[in-house]
Amino acid sequence: MAYRAKLIIVNIFLFVMLSLSLERQGHAYVDPGSSLLLFQSFSAVVSAGLFYFRRRIKTLFISTSKTETSSAPSDSSVSEPR
Repeated sequence: MAYRAKLIIVNIFLFVMLSLSLERQGHAYVDPGSSLLLFQSFSAVVSAGLFYFRRRIKTLFISTSKTETSSAPSDSSVSEPR
């Protein structure tokens, strides 16, 4: 089993090296809309992340003083020792 895994890894390595050594120079044209597509994709990922984690983000900015004051006993219900 280990021999077969080594053989597969060596074959993949040789295939990658062969394909990198035989590549040709590419003459490609990148139009101005390609950068807009990248920007749109990035902004969509950020927006989706903010939408997905909106409750966790909201709890970072909301103070927890409301929950602390509601759980603390009021002065009228606490009797002081004399």
